[in-house]
Amino acid sequence: MDREDRRVETSADASDDRVERGLALLERLEHESLALADVVDRIEMVTSDPTVTRTILDEAELRGIIEREDGIVRPKSRQYVSFDQDVITKEGEFSCQRCGSGLSTGYFIDLDAGELGPFGSSCIRKVTGRD
Repeated sequence: MDREDRRVETSADASDDRVERGLALLERLEHESLALADVVDRIEMVTSDPTVTRTILDEAELRGIIEREDGIVRPKSRQYVSFDQDVITKEGEFSCQRCGSGLSTGYFIDLDAGELGPFGSSCIRKVTGRD
């Protein structure tokens, strides 16, 4: 990827697929409230670009997915990731998107906006808020 391609990736709007995947992930948070830093940690599964992260948070607030106040984020949705329906297991050679560990089994979160992953067995639980 050359520099021009990277520059294109840093611009973000509500139609950006990273934004849509980030919003879909925030709709599935399993917490009454989270520190903003923990929410940003989850969003980093979609993007590490601060502009896109800001767009995801702003758009999530505008759409009523979350409320933000004093560094605390409160999800409004009570839709959670179902391990039976929303997590896909694939065999192969993967690297965990969260911790970088090598995997022979990858777990992917199947969201309407696209798949997130692969994750290892413990990282999928952390990303979804089960641990």
